[in-house]
Amino acid sequence: MPTTLEEEIHAIGARARAASRKLAVLASTQKSDILCGMAGELVARTPALLQANAEDLSRAEANALPNAAMDRLRLTDSRIAEMAEGILQVSALKDPVGEILREWTRPNGIRITKIRTPIGVVGIIYESRPNVTSDAAVLCLKAGNSVILRGGSEAISSNLAIAEALQAGGARAGLPDGAVQLIRTTDREAVKIMARMDRFLDVIIPRGGHSLIENVVANARMPVIKHYDGICHVYVDKDADCNMARDIAINAKCQRPGVCNAMETLLVHRDIAPRFFSAAAPAFQKFPVEMRADPGAFRLLADLGYNPLREADEQSWRTEYLGLILSVRVVDSLGDAVAHIEKFGSHHSDAIVTENPSAAEVFLREVDSATVYWNASTRFTDGGEFGFGAEIGISTDKLHARGPMALEELTSYKYQIRGNGQTR
Repeated sequence: MPTTLEEEIHAIGARARAASRKLAVLASTQKSDILCGMAGELVARTPALLQANAEDLSRAEANALPNAAMDRLRLTDSRIAEMAEGILQVSALKDPVGEILREWTRPNGIRITKIRTPIGVVGIIYESRPNVTSDAAVLCLKAGNSVILRGGSEAISSNLAIAEALQAGGARAGLPDGAVQLIRTTDREAVKIMARMDRFLDVIIPRGGHSLIENVVANARMPVIKHYDGICHVYVDKDADCNMARDIAINAKCQRPGVCNAMETLLVHRDIAPRFFSAAAPAFQKFPVEMRADPGAFRLLADLGYNPLREADEQSWRTEYLGLILSVRVVDSLGDAVAHIEKFGSHHSDAIVTENPSAAEVFLREVDSATVYWNASTRFTDGGEFGFGAEIGISTDKLHARGPMALEELTSYKYQIRGNGQTR
């Protein structure tokens, strides 16, 4: 029996590696049966999940967790039903494993096939949101990978209850032992141990705050796919429809401010700023959203009697608020907006609102973010909204995945070569 934390986690890694070999050859129908069993068990255990979540919420309240974090942590009947429905959606998606990406024959007669394969064992470290336990597990399984999960201490009771439900529901349908495992300790040393466990992990994916990601990157001996800050922008161009711009900005900031695809900075062209603020300020005021404005935006908002209103500083443009606070700047041109996004953005999700197709195409081409929008809210950066089903998260890396990370991004590929005696 393992006697130290390192030995315990390495034993988890060994079971995951053994399970990955079995998962890699499971038929699509078998995987679908497993996922359906998981979805059914989540629904059946709703009372137990809510009870476990209540324990987490009680601790969070005692620790004065911010409202945005409380929202990410909270489970409800409908959120559990959504988790189960997300599993069924993933089950119904096309199995990526075995997909032929390319085939060709060389002059010597050998036939080469590039085929999609599982990655193997995926480690995921995440904070706050217990639904990640379900989303991450089912996506990894559908793509033929085993998964080791390490959630945050604030959601430990919820994560354990969800993982146990997934394991029980999946096992009855043939889930290999060790395919889905949750590290039960909240000891931060577990993160370092996972990051150094290249013997068992093929890739590690951190989701959370800057310090968590930096810790993983500093210690990792395997590839890391990072999910950094969501400092998302909406730029209201001089040729924007003010009502459309208002509606998009309100949705991007206020519909659910505590998520990574919510707008954190609003950029407004100088020529349209008076009209836009006149249309948008009353809508923002209703929530109310605290505006942190540069001098140009501050004067216009103050003239409208906007409150709460503060002056922005350099740090304002670099802050992911995850709440009802918004940085606002008036810019002189489309080029200035693009330059601001390049300097201060996190390459997550950025949008332009304009009726000028030429300006839109410049923005779409020049803003180097994972997702770039024309006349739509940044809140659509989501695996479900993209038609991918659930997601692991939003990668702000360029290799090997970018944007919503779903099934295809959880696979690799290999080359199969068929010959009839060729030698070199």
